[in-house]
Amino acid sequence: MVNFLLGRVGKTGLTAVLLAAMCTRGGAQAAGSALTAGPDTTSATHKAANSAAKISSAKKTPATAKKPTHILSKAASKSRSAAASAAKAAMASLRSKRLTSAFVASTQLRPMAQQLMTTRAASAYSGVMNYAKTHPGDGAAAAYLALGHAEILDKRYDAAEADFHQAAASDALDDYAEYLGAQAALSAGRPAAAHPLLDRFAERHPGSIFTLTAPVLQANAYLTERNAAGALAALQPVAQTAEAGHTDFQYALARAYQMQGNTGAAAPLYRNIYVLQPMSAEADGARSQLTAMNVPLTPAERKAHADQIFDAKRYSEALSEYQSIERDGGLSAGERGSLQIYEAVCGLKLKKLGRRDVDKLPETSDDSAALKLYLYSELDRNANDLAGHDGIVAQMVQRFPKSRWLEEALYSGGNMYLLKKDAEQAIHDYGLLVMMFPTSQYAPSSHWRAAWLNYRLRRYPEAARLMDEQISSYPAGTEVPDALYWRGRIYEDEEHNFGQALNYYNAVTASYPNYYYAVLARQRIAVLQHGGASTSTAPVSVLAHVPPPKSAELIGALPDNDEHLIKARLLANAALNEYIAPEIAASPTSGAWGALAEAEIYNGDGDTTKAMQSMKRSGISFFGMQVAKVPTAYWKLMFPRPYWDAISADAQNNGLDPNLVTALIRQESEFNANAVSRANAYGLMQLIPATAKTVARKQGIKKFATPMLLQPATNIQLGTANLKGVLDRFGGQTEYALAAYNAGDVPVRQWLAGGDFKDVPEFVESIPYTETRDYVQAIVRNRELYRQLYATR
Repeated sequence: MVNFLLGRVGKTGLTAVLLAAMCTRGGAQAAGSALTAGPDTTSATHKAANSAAKISSAKKTPATAKKPTHILSKAASKSRSAAASAAKAAMASLRSKRLTSAFVASTQLRPMAQQLMTTRAASAYSGVMNYAKTHPGDGAAAAYLALGHAEILDKRYDAAEADFHQAAASDALDDYAEYLGAQAALSAGRPAAAHPLLDRFAERHPGSIFTLTAPVLQANAYLTERNAAGALAALQPVAQTAEAGHTDFQYALARAYQMQGNTGAAAPLYRNIYVLQPMSAEADGARSQLTAMNVPLTPAERKAHADQIFDAKRYSEALSEYQSIERDGGLSAGERGSLQIYEAVCGLKLKKLGRRDVDKLPETSDDSAALKLYLYSELDRNANDLAGHDGIVAQMVQRFPKSRWLEEALYSGGNMYLLKKDAEQAIHDYGLLVMMFPTSQYAPSSHWRAAWLNYRLRRYPEAARLMDEQISSYPAGTEVPDALYWRGRIYEDEEHNFGQALNYYNAVTASYPNYYYAVLARQRIAVLQHGGASTSTAPVSVLAHVPPPKSAELIGALPDNDEHLIKARLLANAALNEYIAPEIAASPTSGAWGALAEAEIYNGDGDTTKAMQSMKRSGISFFGMQVAKVPTAYWKLMFPRPYWDAISADAQNNGLDPNLVTALIRQESEFNANAVSRANAYGLMQLIPATAKTVARKQGIKKFATPMLLQPATNIQLGTANLKGVLDRFGGQTEYALAAYNAGDVPVRQWLAGGDFKDVPEFVESIPYTETRDYVQAIVRNRELYRQLYATR
């Protein structure tokens, strides 16, 4: 994006271009003042460094021991550097103590502020305001931050501006008070009030998370005042930073150029945003500004924009875009026909397309002709016209062998035949996709499904070949642990090469220690070792492609004196939750502890769900690392046990493993007692009201009502009883019951009736619904983790 912006002048020339722009229309004075202005006062750090330098220079070496000038210079430099470092450390320590004091002073505010952010009810506002009035100083400042934040969300910008002004009286979170206060002032139509809050922001608030975005906000204030030179001067300090690649920066820069009448500089920036960043908040504005400048977008640019919206599965918006391009004219007959076909595929995704609609579409000569055939193939699939579907796909193979739509048709066809239990045809479609599109996003899963279906057809040599190929060709794919385990099973069950089977099982447990297939691999290892299988068999070369175990340098003790961590905790007191993670990430050492810090902040509020979700977002490869390699605190936030007493009691009453129930709740609701799904399932164990009513009657619960399912105790009582009933219907087999809990009894009975499965793991891998298969594997895996993490005698 930056390269596009700098295409005409080069990266090194951006500063010069900005300065030249600032020097137009009276901008030189603004540029000069912006670039030369210094801090109002000398910081304590600078004073300490200067003082140390003076002391150092005052200590003269006797003449008899005079040293060379360069040695003196090095010694003085080291002395000054040491003094500056010491002064910086002292300032950091003072700052940490100051923030800690503010945190302690506002601790009691936290539940009130969090309630305000959740409800924004009048009573919540009143409670926080009363706190501010009765807790002067840091407590009041945090309260006013909470009030201002809530007022912004409620679009009461004047009140928010006043609240942030009160909050700025304390220096604990004054960067937040000033930055958010400037946002409120700008939203209230008072840009002049924003400037004093944003001037020299980075100098006044070093280390703030807003140092790169404050110049953009100030630029927008200047633009509101129609001061293009001021906007360019504000943007210049961050022009060579990562912020210059963000759409907010580029949009502000484009507006400044536009305001100066420099259409040639503004238009490429707007085009860049509209075409390459169509999902950004600035995309619509970019198009409007291009229209205002009478700079038209080409149909190709508009279609590229619409295509990305389509790929994001926003089909209604994409349809409107395609229709708008067609409606505005200026297209050849072929271009108009192509657009009509793209409009039709949106209709297909929105389930508003019939065969007659496709019959009316024109014939085209570009890739939209392949898309038209794809539409026919999908309609034939929906109509269960298998011969028609296969004939269309065969045409696409001949006429459009490189088309994206052939890739889509083959994957769709493979999935259709998988569901129809036509393994041969599914293998054909999946295999053809892999052969023709080896780098497709669908290639790893298609390759694995072909391998698995060969296994199910008991073609073990071909399955073994494909499984080894899966490991070597797609080593980064999620299917590798599956391939390792089942190739090991072929070595064990069919080839009776127990030593090589052990090598494959060990590869699973080493590189994927907490995956579902690692649970199964450990079971097979125990069986083989008990039988005396050789442990000295040399591994085959394929295993060299298995990725090494994941690792991460994590610490279990938080650096409580870290300024950004204390600040994040203080933000939680004021319920500025969306800034907690960025503030923690601003610490240079947060990579080793940031995930734990964020989760513990949420956990401190009793929000187990949010704590666990933050761990999930952390990017830590929990399932790819040995439990012992990650501090216990991380695991217990990733796999918490709220409501454990109720779970244990009700599980025992129903003869269930409480770890299984906990793992199921984690998968169903993430321990959110108020969860209500789109399928109308309620509470921790996601019960359908009709099912819950039946179970409640059997449990002797009178006057049952659906809202009772949001009560944790009631939901767990009814949910465990319901799970016990499902288990009983499937002979106590956990995996069958879990599949039925997710997909319903009828599909599971159909799968079992026509499956001819050798064992339960084969049933699980053969579940045709991806969601259900992943659901069963996740709960079984997580049950084992709960057992391991909370093991008791």
